Amino acid sequence: MTVAAFKDTCYSFALAAQPYLYIADQHHYEETLQLIENLLEEADDSKNNPINAVIELLSQAVETYENNDKELVEFENYAMAQSSDLTVLRVLMDQHALGTADLPEIGSKSMVSRVLSGQRSLNKNHIKALSERFNLDPALFF
Repeated sequence: MTVAAFKDTCYSFALAAQPYLYIADQHHYEETLQLIENLLEEADDSKNNPINAVIELLSQAVETYENNDKELVEFENYAMAQSSDLTVLRVLMDQHALGTADLPEIGSKSMVSRVLSGQRSLNKNHIKALSERFNLDPALFF
């Protein structure tokens, strides 16, 4: 390939990829995530696969967008401030469609509510019972 042909190819790629490399809005953010997912399905694990370089470029663009989007930054800050035990408990409740009355490992419905509101903490017995019920490593709660 000549230098001129390479430059033309790069220019064509840059024009086509511009909305995904410099994400400016939610629509292009979601399109970029979908594009990455599609490319991941097609790429192999070889370092020489050129698709992996494109995935890396797109991933960097997503990271830049996420780091500059006020709502996403606020959500990440909120999520990181949550205690891991409550986060795990909420995920389990969501995944298994459980309500406060569905966790006898913790106790009564009101006790579960107090734990979820942060008024009470999960103790070692709660964590042991939940770990056994959901076949989880207890370390996830810490």
